[in-house]
Amino acid sequence: MAKKTSNTTLYLGIAVAIGIFIGSLLDYDTTPSLAIFKSNSKEAKIKRLIDYIQYDYVDEVDTDSLLDKTISQLLINLDPHSVYIPKSDLKSIQETMNGSFKGIGIQFRMIRDSVTVLNIIKGGPSEKAGLLAGDRILIADKDTLFGKKYTSDEIMNRLKGKDTNQVALLIYRKQENSLLDFNFNRGEVSIVSVPISYMVTDQIGYINIERFAKNTYTEFSRVLDTLLTQGMQTMILDLRGNTGGYMDVANDIADEFLKDGKLIVFTKNKKGNIVSSIATAKGNFENGKVYVLIDDQSASASEIVAGALQDNDKGIIVGRRSFGKGLVQQEMDLGDGSAIRLTTARYYTPTGRSIQKPYTHDKNEAYFRDLNQRALNGELLYKDSIHVIDSLKFTTPKGKIVYGGGGIVPDVFVPIDTIGYFPVHFIGKLSDFAFDYVDKNRKEYSQMTWEAFRDDFDAEKMLQEYIKSISNSFHSKIFKSDKIRIHLKALVARELFDETGFYRIYEKQDNMIQKVLELERSPQSSVFSLQSSVLSLQS
Repeated sequence: MAKKTSNTTLYLGIAVAIGIFIGSLLDYDTTPSLAIFKSNSKEAKIKRLIDYIQYDYVDEVDTDSLLDKTISQLLINLDPHSVYIPKSDLKSIQETMNGSFKGIGIQFRMIRDSVTVLNIIKGGPSEKAGLLAGDRILIADKDTLFGKKYTSDEIMNRLKGKDTNQVALLIYRKQENSLLDFNFNRGEVSIVSVPISYMVTDQIGYINIERFAKNTYTEFSRVLDTLLTQGMQTMILDLRGNTGGYMDVANDIADEFLKDGKLIVFTKNKKGNIVSSIATAKGNFENGKVYVLIDDQSASASEIVAGALQDNDKGIIVGRRSFGKGLVQQEMDLGDGSAIRLTTARYYTPTGRSIQKPYTHDKNEAYFRDLNQRALNGELLYKDSIHVIDSLKFTTPKGKIVYGGGGIVPDVFVPIDTIGYFPVHFIGKLSDFAFDYVDKNRKEYSQMTWEAFRDDFDAEKMLQEYIKSISNSFHSKIFKSDKIRIHLKALVARELFDETGFYRIYEKQDNMIQKVLELERSPQSSVFSLQSSVLSLQS
């Protein structure tokens, strides 16, 4: 017990020392990440403290680990979004945001006891080498993968390799009942951030953005051009579950919808310096109609886009209140492979509102539990349960009322679908069944075109087979078969095609997309000229 108390005292002591040190140096003008590391007496003082602990303290202490925890604790006491990124995590985070990594180019899942290839990433090393969906990876570089309880991250690390570009795989291919050896080089693999785009109707296109990464604007521009050539006049821009990313990328995408000179967003730091982002003349969808889908996981850069369009009276925001993150972080290198993301400014939508929800410096848990509270207070079911603050009321140029203080409140509210909701573990069972169903017939289905699948696939036969497999299960009594039929067919479409295939089937039970289609069928698709904030879909 004495040892635990001593370590806690050390931990707090270092936190206080580093807090004083960083606090004294954060009053910077232009290069904050360099200012922190200027040599001075405070830096020498902290180094001496660490040396005393490392060489003279009575017990063995992992000073690196102690310092990591101390920095994390220090940042927690600033705000919920200033965070420490350890060296072990930084590379994978940067890969995701940069849009590529070095690997073999597959999507996989552990199915029962085997690492199973779900999809081959187009243009990647595995496609060039000849791997196929459904292949089981038994051994990677002499490391046995089957029958192990590896996590996804552990499998990923083994497939990425460490010391060499070359990879040797032993594969079991079920449709041929054969073992195959593959030897090829790892290579750059793209991480797609705009995974789904297609035409919902002859005039309505759908684009989903998962995150705002380095390559997102390029991907978005490409699919936008494609859908425009296919006749898109109205866009559904899906930002649900998008937790953000690079602010400049969000600005570039918002610029595609806004006319030259329109304000997109502005930031203000602690010195009161304001930086504004203004739309240019380059927008390719300035004259089109747009619906933006958001939910309580849409945050940061997603809210910048939604707020810019809402405040400029461009389009309709559909869904549920967004997360409420109005803080801007800057990533700063700590020199040892780790980094911090430090909040350096707040951002404001064009009407001047901050959508940052309230927080206290010592209660981050409560801050993130706010999403659970929304469910408890009925906000996910009823628009009237959304708490707005009259003192944070703003007006758009066309007279629409919008609010600051905690996320983007949608113009058209769509409640969560409680009837069609499937628990996570149940979704996993459906996914396993869909994979097995395809796996038994992979050779036959691999020849099927999208049109043939959409029109001719016997989803009812598959549903009956599924119901038979769970006939004695609790699940067979609580879920409607039509919902399961659509979901199973969508999961099979994902196995045979891609995420777009999944969504082109699943959209039939997506209440937000169905609401958009309802609005478009309305005699007043003058929803775009009405005071849209009074529209709602409530249960």
